[in-house]
Amino acid sequence: MRAEYDFSNAKKNPYAKKLKKQITINIDSETIDYFKGQSESSGIPYQTLINMYLADCVREKKTLQTTWR
Repeated sequence: MRAEYDFSNAKKNPYAKKLKKQITINIDSETIDYFKGQSESSGIPYQTLINMYLADCVREKKTLQTTWR
């Protein structure tokens, strides 16, 4: 390993805006089980499926509609 590195010709990461941010979120067991089941049938990791679903909501500008019982 070198003592110093020259970064004068370095370029910014063009994918930096698409990097993911790790968070902690509480999701109920039924929801996790649902996405894990979808994961088994699709072969896509369940966390990726959750991210894809949420990203679709953002893309489609879906608004949350809830009714309390």
